[in-house]
Amino acid sequence: MSTVTDTQALIAQLYEVDGKAEIVGGEIVRMSPTGDYPSSAGFAIAVSLREHAKKHGGRAYTDNAAFLVELPHRKSFSPDASYYTGPRAKMKFLPEAPVFAVEVRSENDYGSVAEQAMAEKRADYFAAGTKVVWDVDLLSDDAVIRVYREGATEPSATYARGDAAEAEPAVPGWTMSVDDIFE
Repeated sequence: MSTVTDTQALIAQLYEVDGKAEIVGGEIVRMSPTGDYPSSAGFAIAVSLREHAKKHGGRAYTDNAAFLVELPHRKSFSPDASYYTGPRAKMKFLPEAPVFAVEVRSENDYGSVAEQAMAEKRADYFAAGTKVVWDVDLLSDDAVIRVYREGATEPSATYARGDAAEAEPAVPGWTMSVDDIFE
């Protein structure tokens, strides 16, 4: 079976998955449901992005939207919140990566193994064309939001409670109060 056929079959299977999943390493990787704080934070970010998009263009997505990509080892993303400027897909998965992706840590997203997995996923986002990725850490007092810009392995900015966070250049002119993700 060819790689194209394998990918098409995996995408067809992804449509049938009950819950959140991504295609990584030639397999459908299911993602466990998240808790109160991470879900609420992701939704708050998506709502803020939607208000911005209504005035400035682009579209905001909440958790569980699928974005198809053509990387050697990854064929999709499903960020916790995102901003997208590509073509519409009607009832199908979005055909390219978002320009801005938000990954909100759940309770199992801590420790050296999780850090390595998140770094690899950020690298995949950038390879697929995403310009900015937020790493949202609701347990941190110092750096609730770490902003990674295309190609960076270290955060270019960090934001804590009381700050207004941004996602330049992916979402020009948009800012969001970090405090709003805790409401």
